Amino acid sequence: MLLGAHVSISGSIDKAVDRAKKLGCTTFQIFTRNPRGWTAKPLRKKEAEEFRRKFEEAGFKIAVAHMPYLPNIASPDKKSHQRSVKSLIQELERTGKLGLQYLVVHVGSHLGKGLAAGINQVAKAVNTALSKVDNDVMLLLENMAGQKNSVGSRFEDIRRILDLIEDEKRVGVCFDTCHAFAAGYDLRTREAIETTLEDFDAIIGLKRLKVVHVNDSKGDLGSGIDRHEHIGMGKIGEKGFYELLHHPVIRPLPLILETPVDSRGNFATNLAKLKELYLAKK
Repeated sequence: MLLGAHVSISGSIDKAVDRAKKLGCTTFQIFTRNPRGWTAKPLRKKEAEEFRRKFEEAGFKIAVAHMPYLPNIASPDKKSHQRSVKSLIQELERTGKLGLQYLVVHVGSHLGKGLAAGINQVAKAVNTALSKVDNDVMLLLENMAGQKNSVGSRFEDIRRILDLIEDEKRVGVCFDTCHAFAAGYDLRTREAIETTLEDFDAIIGLKRLKVVHVNDSKGDLGSGIDRHEHIGMGKIGEKGFYELLHHPVIRPLPLILETPVDSRGNFATNLAKLKELYLAKK
């Protein structure tokens, strides 16, 4: 089983491996740099080598990098889009140096310019970045939660982006459960999950699904609210996650928590709940 969480790189990037191991993760996700700024110090060879050494020593097979918060590859603004593409190129390079297989990117917002314009900007950004970086990293488009002006909330949006990608084999999908639920895809019952995944398969193709962000939702079905909740404490609920974790499509994938840390729980408690549901007899 591949169960994990988004862990901090505070201190030095290799410490993320220590934190993931201490939590009992079998996979994990990181930012390769401070996620709240545009600039980053170059990743030194020694740092990358130490990360790789610990990663291998700890027995990890798959881990994921995530783009910082500020880039918006769907942006219609020329300057913002160029900065976002530059950041995407840098993150693809850094992810490759760390030996990680996947880089997750939020599809982004068209800022009022329309879905078609946003989709074209995303495809342009991805095509540019992949043409500049020749490595084995797969870029994963993350579904959005249906917020105003968002691109990628519907499976059809992602399909339209994929149709414009020149090197399709280097692009997959990261499915966020909270985002999907907020965007109107029901995940509360076995039947609802089957319907959602059948839609995904018909429109995008399940072969493109590589990673799942496992987050409950504070918002109701179709609310468009991107607010993550502790597993079982939100609107998807414990039953929904039990069924999801036992679905043959979802079960083998890297399942990564991005749940809150507050007085009601943290990554350790959510990971324990995830393992309990994963290992519960069907």
